[in-house]
Amino acid sequence: MAMKYETGDNEVIADINVVPLVDIVLVVLIIFMVTAPMFIKPTINVNLPKAVSGDKTTPSKLSLAITADGRINLNGNFVDENAVSAKAAEELSRNPEIQAIISADKDVPHGKVIALLDIVKNVGVKKFAISIEKAVIQR
Repeated sequence: MAMKYETGDNEVIADINVVPLVDIVLVVLIIFMVTAPMFIKPTINVNLPKAVSGDKTTPSKLSLAITADGRINLNGNFVDENAVSAKAAEELSRNPEIQAIISADKDVPHGKVIALLDIVKNVGVKKFAISIEKAVIQR
């Protein structure tokens, strides 16, 4: 800590020591850097189709993805159709307004996506969203 010694006249010490502030900011930054990976949602590499239109969707507890090889991923875990139906029924009982967000690789046949929609719809889920990758309009 730096100090000024008085030289005889009554001079006011007006220096501000910013070292403690910098120390605190660096500690908080390190805490954020360490805890940030805990809040990142696991993702599946799905090559989404591109579309110019589309809105941002809110996160859902019923996130479904179909990979290029046709496997179904539910909230980060690969499952079969029966598990999708059971999980959708469980989430629907907790929240009747739940929205199913479906992501499908662009190489997945349309019928596979419709079959997955049908499974979730038969349970009683009424709201759906289809994930896309935002396309850039070139003029």
